[in-house]
Amino acid sequence: MIDNLTIKKAQNLVLGKKANFEEITKYYFDRIKKFDKKVNSFLTVTEDIAIASSKKAQNLITQNSSLLTGIPAAIKDVFVTEGVRTTASSKILENFIPPYDATVITKLKDNNFVLLGKTNHDEFAMGGSSENSAYGPVRNPLNLEMIPGGSSGGSAAAVAADFCVFALGSDTGGSIRQPASMCGVVG
Repeated sequence: MIDNLTIKKAQNLVLGKKANFEEITKYYFDRIKKFDKKVNSFLTVTEDIAIASSKKAQNLITQNSSLLTGIPAAIKDVFVTEGVRTTASSKILENFIPPYDATVITKLKDNNFVLLGKTNHDEFAMGGSSENSAYGPVRNPLNLEMIPGGSSGGSAAAVAADFCVFALGSDTGGSIRQPASMCGVVG
């Protein structure tokens, strides 16, 4: 029932009282814990933040809520996120904890999304395979011997592996479109 959710399906499950956002969020963390060692899509998981956000969202959900209220998402580790380690997949920023949010993160928070964690990618988002991260290559969950594409490979792989409902990536020359295509998801 919870697997392979779209944003709308997740919201309908909660509005129909067939699941709550905390249950949905915990489902994704169970999958991440079991399977991400092979895929390497996440660099940082934010379980405590996500559970707290899912509980808050549950109290806010109505027919008129934002479509993103309570929806579990993964964020490419190139977007600064206040209080959450943001490395840009580089050892240079290994311990960087931003004191502010990127505008897109602020907008997601304003819509009460649930942050599951930060995803792996080519270092500083410069590459086309997601093999060139200081934290090891991302694997394509459809075939672990294949690349997921890049630079937003961790985000595409997280969606394809059913580790989140949606993921945020960045795209200058195909960095979302290529990994989405290679992992069999929409970007």
